[in-house]
Amino acid sequence: MTRLLNKVSIITGAAQGIGLATALKFAAEGAIMVVCDLRQAGVDAAVAQCKALGAQAIGCLMDVTDREMVDAVVAQVKNQFGRIDVLVNNAGITKDARLQKMTLAQFDQVIDVNLRGVFHCAQSVADTMVAQGSGVILNASSVVGIYGNFGQTNYAATKFGVIGFTKTWSRELGPKGIRVNAIAPGFIATPILDTIPENLMQEMKARVPLKRLGKPEEIANVYAFLASDEASYINGAVIEVAGGMTL
Repeated sequence: MTRLLNKVSIITGAAQGIGLATALKFAAEGAIMVVCDLRQAGVDAAVAQCKALGAQAIGCLMDVTDREMVDAVVAQVKNQFGRIDVLVNNAGITKDARLQKMTLAQFDQVIDVNLRGVFHCAQSVADTMVAQGSGVILNASSVVGIYGNFGQTNYAATKFGVIGFTKTWSRELGPKGIRVNAIAPGFIATPILDTIPENLMQEMKARVPLKRLGKPEEIANVYAFLASDEASYINGAVIEVAGGMTL
């Protein structure tokens, strides 16, 4: 399939989990991939996997909290390919603790990556997208960003905030031909869950009507749809991909 043929697509946090699955899905759909992450080895491996699918792909080291680094990557992509069609703001971290136990460092780190980082990347690509009269910005929220979650004050705040970004930017950029949407994943089987004890994993599965965790590919499929022209009238949406866990 080539739903994203030659669409220049930047994906942050693309070396593992949902980001990697999304990069591979986009590559399979014909996109020109820009794989961004913090670790060179992970970036190189993801680029190789994208190329193995027949895609044109480059890798860029990017810390989304470093605005100069973000701007440098965006400038490189624009210079090399002449345009930027899709940005997937996937990069994110967790530093969980209850309100009374959370340190300022834990709070600040999550805000910096999950909220400020999304702002940096979106603002950095916006001028290019406005100038070309088209583009898609896709933001990673979470069901936690709709309903909250025990022990995740900082994470919930960022994911609620990303929904605010999405609603606001869709109003501001929609008239310029740019669509902005968000996905709110539920429990997805990614490395971010590696530290969760098995009994809690079973409890998580039990809360989902489908009785299983989601797969990264199931989030990637929705990102690919939203990035494609098939979703040309979807703007400002927050789509839950959670197996019905919030019903």
